[in-house]
Amino acid sequence: MHSRFESILTGLAEGTVVPYLGPGALAGVIDPQSGRAIPADSDSLILAINDGRPMAPKLMYEFSRAAMNVELKRGRSALTRLLDATYRDTAWSASALHTWLAGKNLPYVVDSNRDTLLQKAYADKPHILIVGVARIAGTAYRFRLYQYDGTTYTPIEQEAVNTSLPVLFKPLGTPLPESDYIASDADFVDYVTELMGGFAIPSFVKRMRQGRQYVLLGLRLTRDTERMVMSDIAFGAGQPTGWALIPNATDKEKRFLAKRGFEWIDADVADFLAAAQIWQSGGTGRAEAA
Repeated sequence: MHSRFESILTGLAEGTVVPYLGPGALAGVIDPQSGRAIPADSDSLILAINDGRPMAPKLMYEFSRAAMNVELKRGRSALTRLLDATYRDTAWSASALHTWLAGKNLPYVVDSNRDTLLQKAYADKPHILIVGVARIAGTAYRFRLYQYDGTTYTPIEQEAVNTSLPVLFKPLGTPLPESDYIASDADFVDYVTELMGGFAIPSFVKRMRQGRQYVLLGLRLTRDTERMVMSDIAFGAGQPTGWALIPNATDKEKRFLAKRGFEWIDADVADFLAAAQIWQSGGTGRAEAA
């Protein structure tokens, strides 16, 4: 096995490495009835909220721009309904990566997708859920906190959190237990601003994340939004910051990763799972990576 995968897997087992999931983590997830792949990346999400049809080229540039257009023309409730139909009301197949992660009893996982598959993989495990929110009044914070007892999510205050439980952080939202999404340009402007100001991450996570490393799984870094959100969530990381599994990374991605202290690995989620299987079995095979 490649030594870099060994370092990642050892760190995950020790709780010092945090998985950070992007759209590629959902590779292979389908609607069993239709065979349709789950919308995950920008283009597929735009098609999902527009009845499968492309939008104008300027809106196809990025999902947040298309979502802003829907919100302005049809209202926020319409955008929420479209995302609910995609992520709450469709019975997607299970994900091998989410199932594997849930089986490791990791202390902290960041999932930048809006689906519920990670939560479903943890459905038999009590845990803490952090959900990113934007443009809400009456609070200085940009998150909602829930404790899951193995059956039900219950809202909870920061001071009451049981920090011994696994923490699932969904910065861009989820429909479970309530529909909250970071989706439109306006959402991202508010959310990233509050991330930078420290108001979008609970205090117990700020303490817990100090010195930890990250492994980016399925996350491309070609867009400013992905880069800004990830950078602020990983603030206070160890040295080096961690590893990024990105097949055929662009020069722009490589420069960004080097600047942020990540080591680039030319591999994808399937390579990671193959390496994990070898590592768990104590094998000496070599995982395919750059």
